[in-house]
Amino acid sequence: MTANNEHVLDQKDRPLRDLRISVTDRCNFRCTYCMPAEIFGKDYPFLPKSELLSFEELERLAKLFVHTFGVEKIRLTGGEPLMRKDMPELVGKLSRIPGLRDIAMTTNGVLLPVYAEKLKKAGLKRVTISLDSLDDERFKTINGRGVSVSKVLDGIEAAKQAGLGIKINMVVQKGVNEKDILPMARYFKEKGHILRFIEFMDVGNTNEWNQKSVVTKADIIRILNEGMPIESIDPNYKGEVAKRYRYQDGSGEVGFISSVSDAFCATCNRARLSAKGELFTCLFASSGFDLRKLVRSGQSDQELVEAIGTVWRNRDDQYSLDRAQSKAAPRKKVEMSYIGG
Repeated sequence: MTANNEHVLDQKDRPLRDLRISVTDRCNFRCTYCMPAEIFGKDYPFLPKSELLSFEELERLAKLFVHTFGVEKIRLTGGEPLMRKDMPELVGKLSRIPGLRDIAMTTNGVLLPVYAEKLKKAGLKRVTISLDSLDDERFKTINGRGVSVSKVLDGIEAAKQAGLGIKINMVVQKGVNEKDILPMARYFKEKGHILRFIEFMDVGNTNEWNQKSVVTKADIIRILNEGMPIESIDPNYKGEVAKRYRYQDGSGEVGFISSVSDAFCATCNRARLSAKGELFTCLFASSGFDLRKLVRSGQSDQELVEAIGTVWRNRDDQYSLDRAQSKAAPRKKVEMSYIGG
């Protein structure tokens, strides 16, 4: 196997540098834009443990992605990743992979008071915490479980005390929480945490997405500029998802993940591994490639590398760009809770 192969490119000459691993399809929230409670109810058939990739299987695959394809960053997602038992153990296994520069996690933050310090000691570097409003009643409605804002703020504080890097993600929906844009910006500017605004996306099939519900990047910038002027700054690295802006008074920055109004498909270098081991090459994909079947049928590392390489070389995804150009045909898409955000 060739280590850090710079020449494994997809059909649009994009390398593979970022792997997002979903460790569970379960979550303790029922956010309306991701896992609406009326769909993901008490009888919903979540994956049994036997269908989840084990930590050893995840470690094996991660090593191949890093050593052979040059993956530099791994992000652990879900569902809610901290719903998976013993996550510090998995973080420890991944942190010992030579060549892996960064391990991060996306979480709703509620369980961080229990796990933040253990995760940091195991090698986790950063957390991205989802919070869509500081208004308690509005947030309780959005998360579908009546969880108060204070629970997430406690998680943010626990991550800070543990020494983890912190970013906050806010999904903005018209008629739901656009009035929270300025309060969220002011609060996290004061706290010194980067807030990233995410356009409401048509991920999956259950969140009743429509274009009229999207508050665009341009809309949010206009709202911020009324009281807290911002200006564009350069990305940290090629392929960075969020467009970076800083406050003109020099007191911090915000980001925008704007796959609806400002598609970034051209530089997308991410692959996603679902909880049961399917490899997806786009957040909006309809299906994935079953790596679990190969792993559990005794395939060698070389055979796994060849399979992954074939999938990536054949990758031609640019759904968000096609949607923006009215070229995206209607399709059934995998749910976000299944492959992470």
